[in-house]
Amino acid sequence: MHVIDLIGFGATGWGSVLLLAALMTLLVTLAALLVGALLGALVAAAKLQGNALLRWLGETYTTVFRGVPELLVIYLFFYGGSALVSQVGQLFGAKGFVGMPAFMVGALAVGVVSGAYQAEVYRGAFQAVSRSELEAAKAIGMPMLLRFRRIIAPQVLRFALPGLGGVWQISLKDSALISVTGLVELMRASRVAAASTGQFVLFFLTGCALYLLLTGCSNLVFSRAELRVGRTLRRG
Repeated sequence: MHVIDLIGFGATGWGSVLLLAALMTLLVTLAALLVGALLGALVAAAKLQGNALLRWLGETYTTVFRGVPELLVIYLFFYGGSALVSQVGQLFGAKGFVGMPAFMVGALAVGVVSGAYQAEVYRGAFQAVSRSELEAAKAIGMPMLLRFRRIIAPQVLRFALPGLGGVWQISLKDSALISVTGLVELMRASRVAAASTGQFVLFFLTGCALYLLLTGCSNLVFSRAELRVGRTLRRG
């Protein structure tokens, strides 16, 4: 069979399957980034607090999830979460093994790892905020929530943007590991197509090209965002 037919969109082609899988990769990475943003913000706040216990908890979180392999985290979430759901289900009459949704497992597992990296990005960005601006805001009696909305949050986002671009790329590559849960993302679709047709080199190279396309588009988006933010900072 011709190469164009194999990767095309005809009856015998795998093009639509691979594109849908690439979209799934994008969606699960986006969900993981949002989960990581929430966790990262909370952990960064904990590490910036004067409370020693909160700082220790934040440091433990970032150390553990940056040091443990991502695949192991996915396995723990998938099998550990499914075991917990199965036990809860048995209390309500369910029988047998109850598996967690693969998308949820992937988003949570990659999100937890992403949160550890995002926490350090947010912490560094907060430390880059001008202390004189914060002191001036306090001096005029600006409430804490207003200081956060008008001074802290905008500047933290500006300084964190380059680091968040790197975290996004890490999460995008980590999404390939979610294939072990059965989620049909780009890595799994490439492997299934290769095994079904025997064209391993062709479909793995196609999967590689699609990953590079996602990476290139992501770099473009973050570069544009950084340029826009840079113009805002220069005006300031």
